[in-house]
Amino acid sequence: MTMKTFIVSEIGSNWEGSLSKGKRIIKECKKAGADAVKFQMWRANDLYEKSHPNWKEIKKSELTFDVTKKLKDYADQQKIEFFCSAFYPEAVNYLSKLKVKKFKVASRTCKFTDPYSYEVLKAKSESNGKVFISMGMGGNKKRISNIFKKSEIVFCYCISEYPLEFKKIDWKNALKFDGFSDHTMDILAPITYAVLKKQRGSKKIYIEKHVKLNDSKGPDASTSISTEKLAEMVKHIRIIEKMKI
Repeated sequence: MTMKTFIVSEIGSNWEGSLSKGKRIIKECKKAGADAVKFQMWRANDLYEKSHPNWKEIKKSELTFDVTKKLKDYADQQKIEFFCSAFYPEAVNYLSKLKVKKFKVASRTCKFTDPYSYEVLKAKSESNGKVFISMGMGGNKKRISNIFKKSEIVFCYCISEYPLEFKKIDWKNALKFDGFSDHTMDILAPITYAVLKKQRGSKKIYIEKHVKLNDSKGPDASTSISTEKLAEMVKHIRIIEKMKI
C-alpha cells in the first residue's frame, strides 16, 4: 500500500515583502517537489508590539490582498498549491474568494489569546476547505474540534521552539497525529516521522517544513532549510511512501 504525504513548504516571512522573491521561492519549492507552499496573512499590529526586535521585518512581510492574489496566481501557473495561515477573518474570507482549498491554523491561534482567534477559527470552519491545525502551544483540542465538527481537519504534532532540538520530539505522542509541523534544523525528523507512520499503515500524512532561499535574511531564515535540502527531504519521503513493510 502506497502512503501519500502532503509536503508543505512553510514560507513564513522568508519572502521578505518582495513579490519577486516570493515568486522565486514558489518556483524553487515546486522544483524541489513540494505539494504546496504556505504563506502567512497577518496584520502586524494585531500580533506584535512595535518594540519587537524584528518589528521592521514583520511589518514588511505583511501579506496584502493584492500581493496574495499575485502569489496565488503565480503558484497556479507553477502548478503548486497555495494556501495560508490567516490570522484575521477578512483574510480567511478573501482566500475563500480566491478559491483557496486549504487553510492552516497556527499554534498561537489555538490558545485563543490573539485578537480574533475565535472569529478566525469560525471563518475557517465555514470555508469548506480542508484545515490543518498545529497544537504546538497547547490549546483546547475538544473546543477546536467542536468548531470544526463539519470540516475535514488534520491535527498536527508541533513543538513551538525555533529551532527545535531533535531529542525533544516525543515520538510516541507525535505518532498519534496525522500531521507533523517540524521546526528542527535538518530533515531527519520529518523523514523519521514518515517511516514510523508508514510502519503503522498510515494512508495519508501531512508534513510541513520552513523553507528559505539561500539569500533569505528575514526572522524565519535562521530556522528554515534551503530549497536544496527540501528537495533531498522530498526525495527520501517519496521513496518511503512506496516501501513494502
